[in-house]
Amino acid sequence: MATAVRVRGIRSRFDRLGESLSPSALRDTFRRLERKTAITRVGQLAILGAVAMWILAYIVAGTAMYLFAYGVVLLVVVALAIAPRRLKLTGERTGLFPRTQEGDRLDVELTLTAERSVSTFLLEERVPERLGTTVKVPVTRLARGNTVTHRYGLRCTRRGVYEIGPLVAVASDPLGLSERETIVAEPFELLVHPRVELVSDRPLTRQFEDPPIRPPVSKPWPSGLEFYGMREYQRGDDLRRIVWRATARTGKVMVREAEQGITDHVTLLLDTDRGRHSRDGEGLSESFETGVRAVASLAVRHLREGYEVKVECNGGPLTRHLRGGTSQLQMLDALARVDMDREQLSQGIMRLVASPSRDAHNIIVTPHLGAGEAAQLKLLLNTGVSVMVVALLWDEEESNTMGVAASLGCQVVGVHPDQDLGSALFNPMLAGIRR
Repeated sequence: MATAVRVRGIRSRFDRLGESLSPSALRDTFRRLERKTAITRVGQLAILGAVAMWILAYIVAGTAMYLFAYGVVLLVVVALAIAPRRLKLTGERTGLFPRTQEGDRLDVELTLTAERSVSTFLLEERVPERLGTTVKVPVTRLARGNTVTHRYGLRCTRRGVYEIGPLVAVASDPLGLSERETIVAEPFELLVHPRVELVSDRPLTRQFEDPPIRPPVSKPWPSGLEFYGMREYQRGDDLRRIVWRATARTGKVMVREAEQGITDHVTLLLDTDRGRHSRDGEGLSESFETGVRAVASLAVRHLREGYEVKVECNGGPLTRHLRGGTSQLQMLDALARVDMDREQLSQGIMRLVASPSRDAHNIIVTPHLGAGEAAQLKLLLNTGVSVMVVALLWDEEESNTMGVAASLGCQVVGVHPDQDLGSALFNPMLAGIRR
């Protein structure tokens, strides 16, 4: 166990190292360096050239080279001195909303007002690469009290949490060796929720029932209210449930029994193990995004129908127990922030096994069920709960996940990336037999 924890820790450190050395991370590092030093890339190259010239002058004892190197450094210092310090500008954005859905388009309008006359600056709105390109608007002159507007669009193609901005006015010296920024509008946090589709799911009764797929319609009640059948009286049964006519007819004390196993608790477990999902570059994974959309669609469906829903991932719960359509926002916010990690699915399944609640409908969304996970899933099924496995089929090598889950007696659904979730979840299999 300790070895596995150390291995996961090493993998996590390598993941962070790879993310820090990615092209986008390196670009962000250079941008932060430019903003901190107020020296542009041209200025940085000039300083590096001056240092190289000074070293060469030291080797060959060239006085002219020394003077040239000192002159370049002096030129950069002068450029820093004459660059405008702060521009008297105020700005605001309209058209941005704190939350939006994957696939939506936002039309943003920037309004800039000058508190005093300014000239020759660049209005820049920093936009994450997944949403678009950085907006740059050159302004030659803006008189005091006048305003300038600019419109641009954002296409929210990918779920996540993004920072729009800050909106800055950039002014530089005539040679372009240094530049200073004036923050016109603070950064704006944008949450892009996963796309929610209309799906169907029916929590089943306990697996101990025969047949296990009754009742035909599940309702959000913790105990059955509809007539299921009659059976012989057993010690401890409520006397009010005795059916006297049946008792007189059969000669045995018969009691009325309602439907068993109807639940109003739904638990969704999302497999966040980075090693099991597809790797599509720049930290993206189509199989993981498909899993997030499946969890969001199923959770919204059950919340709207009155069930109590809880969303978990391998490392722990993402949400508390939620109920009602008004709780959708909390659940979608959590799914907008979720990301892959190195925790294993077995940790999440063991939490379900150890849970004292035995009346929950459990939905496991994963691309892989290994021998260890299958054994733990069998323990969960032995408690009598209802389990559905949503298999993310992105790799042919993982195609046996559906067979493993069906052989254990779970409901099974196969979903391919970019597949319509409504049609995929409409007709699940139960123990290898389609309903």
